[in-house]
Amino acid sequence: MSDLKKAFSDLKNGEFILIYDSDGRERETDLIIASEFMTAEGVKRQRKDAGGLICTSAPSRMWKKLDLPFMAELLAECYNAHPVLKGLAPNDLIYDTKSSFSLTINHRKTFTGIPDADRALTISEFAKFGKKCDSMNEAEAREEFGKYFRAPGHVHLLNSQPGVLDDRAGHTELCTAMLMMADMFPSATMCEIMGDNGRSMPKEETMKYAEKHGLVFLEGSDIIDAWNKRDKD
Repeated sequence: MSDLKKAFSDLKNGEFILIYDSDGRERETDLIIASEFMTAEGVKRQRKDAGGLICTSAPSRMWKKLDLPFMAELLAECYNAHPVLKGLAPNDLIYDTKSSFSLTINHRKTFTGIPDADRALTISEFAKFGKKCDSMNEAEAREEFGKYFRAPGHVHLLNSQPGVLDDRAGHTELCTAMLMMADMFPSATMCEIMGDNGRSMPKEETMKYAEKHGLVFLEGSDIIDAWNKRDKD
């Protein structure tokens, strides 16, 4: 079985996989799981074994229907009222042209929202809501979303680009592409793997982590190749 096929199978079974973006981009490896399968143990694993920022992706069809803004665009609309925000614009990202960050949310059944169980509930319910959202019109979806979630919160949402890997090659889109090719709801929860030196763990070390724990390790280039060939196979 190829690494890609095993990754698809593992994602469908609620397992973690590792994805490295590229040497020419962030040069980071993320520990990833399909959001619908997130549990308190899963959040704990990302928090302890990875240690970066835990984020959850939203497919374009979902964030567009819900009107979930990109955070950079939301802040730009406030430049006149709060001029300091203009100076904070993320216009110097050497590895990207646009940050995928959107809102932060908590499920309304959480208390503070930060414990592992709270974040797991927010993440899994966000994916569950995303599936339901497909059958709603915009007004219904937005009203229902407000019934179940509040903002700000402790789960960072990432808006995936409409063209996925045709538009951007960040972890948000790499994860979205994997789930789409696996015929799953395309929301993933990812976390950068950090080293003990406080920096992103080098690829060679994350590959050793994957081997030690029996997890699939994928290069971003392999996912992009599979994405580009998907309609030709």
